Amino acid sequence: MPTPSTLRVIRDEHQALSAMLSSIHLLLRQHHLDGSPVRFDVLRAMLFYIDEFPERLHHRKESDLLFPLIRSRSADAADILDKLDRDHAVGERAIRDLERTLLAWEMLGEPRREAFEQAVERYLAFYLKHMQLEEEVVLPLAERVLQAEDWAALDAAFGEHRDPLTGYPPSAEYEQLFSRIVRTAPAPIGLGAAG
Repeated sequence: MPTPSTLRVIRDEHQALSAMLSSIHLLLRQHHLDGSPVRFDVLRAMLFYIDEFPERLHHRKESDLLFPLIRSRSADAADILDKLDRDHAVGERAIRDLERTLLAWEMLGEPRREAFEQAVERYLAFYLKHMQLEEEVVLPLAERVLQAEDWAALDAAFGEHRDPLTGYPPSAEYEQLFSRIVRTAPAPIGLGAAG
C-alpha cells in the first residue's frame, strides 16, 4: 500500500509548525543581537497562525480522528495517546497564554519581555517533544495497525483545511495573514531578514 496522504500531511504540518517556532525564536534573537525594533505585528500574526492552524485544525484531527482509530485497532499506545491528547489541551491554553504574554510585553514594555521569551522557549521545547513522540511512536504504529478503510477516511479528513505553509494556497479568509507572515517573518518561514 502506498504511503497514506495523512502521514505526509501530518509530517508537513509538523515541519511548518517547527519552522514557525524557529522563526519566532530568530526574530527574538535578531532583536537581542542588533537592537532592532520588536516586530510585535509579525509576532502576533505568527502566534495567531499557530492558534488557528496547528492548535484548532491539526490537533483536532489527530485527537478526534487519528487517535480513536488507532485505539480501536490496538491497545499498544493507549498511555501515549492519552498523553498526546492532554498535550493538545495544554497546547491550546499555552498558545493563548503566549499571545497574552506578548500583549503584556507590547503594552507594558521591557519589564515583560523576559516572561514572553521564557514562555516561547517552554512552548518550543514542549511542541518539539510532542511532535517527536507522534512521529517516532504514533505514526509508525498507525502504519502497522490501521486498515485501508481507516486510511481512506483519514486521508479525506486530513486533505481538508490544508496548512498554507505546507505549499497550499490560503483560503480568502487567511490570504492577508499568510501574505503578511511570508513578507515579514525571517526564514525559514518568510522572506524577511534572518538576523
